[in-house]
Amino acid sequence: MSPSQFGALQRQSSVRVGVGQGRYLLRFESLFHAGRGLCFPCDERGEVTLDQLSEQARENYLFARAVVGHEYATPVVQRCDD
Repeated sequence: MSPSQFGALQRQSSVRVGVGQGRYLLRFESLFHAGRGLCFPCDERGEVTLDQLSEQARENYLFARAVVGHEYATPVVQRCDD
């Protein structure tokens, strides 16, 4: 993956948590770009419901999981503030 493709992936992967979704986010922090990463709505255990993600978000989520330790740090669960 080229740096430009990686940057485009990060810009496209913004997922907003709305009413009815979990109050937690699973965050994959970039190992190479401080302050950047991918976030996905999840439950308190970090489980993401794939059926609730858009096709693009689902692809980004599966990619992030596949490159943990190479592109992204081990994901962490973050509670969303109201």
